Amino acid sequence: MKQKVNIASVKENQDNPRFIKDSKFKKLVKSIKAFPEMLEKRPIVVDENMIVLGGNMRLKACKSAGLFEIWIDIAEGWTEEQKREFIVKDNVGFGEWDWDILANEWDVQQLEDWGLDGFPFEEEQIEIKDISDSIESSFRVEVELENEEEQEKLYNELINKGYICRLLTL
Repeated sequence: MKQKVNIASVKENQDNPRFIKDSKFKKLVKSIKAFPEMLEKRPIVVDENMIVLGGNMRLKACKSAGLFEIWIDIAEGWTEEQKREFIVKDNVGFGEWDWDILANEWDVQQLEDWGLDGFPFEEEQIEIKDISDSIESSFRVEVELENEEEQEKLYNELINKGYICRLLTL
């Protein structure tokens, strides 16, 4: 049953396994302040004891946004198992975003303001420095030999001629 109630009558679910980071919480508060009418179409789901089953983060954000009344939908007659199942299923995202459509037909800044992030097409600009002058040239020769005896013989010859050598056995 959907209704508008005093925000103080709704209790946060202390067993909610979800949390929200500060930056996303601030975006959620901003979103609610900018478009509070959305909450009527997506009410907070509570049980008969007014404990949140779906919308804990929205409830916290509504309080932070200074709202005194919120829309709720009471899940009446649900078993404890159904309540627990809802808490998880309400937060599972089954769908995927079509990033091409979002990139080409939507304003990315507006989407970020609305709380959508993780754009795969947003690459961090990395400053590339030219360090070619500080790189020393090095020339190497790799020689494959038949056995360890040949390797030792060639190594000693090259060392005696003044070359810097390293023995590798692969």
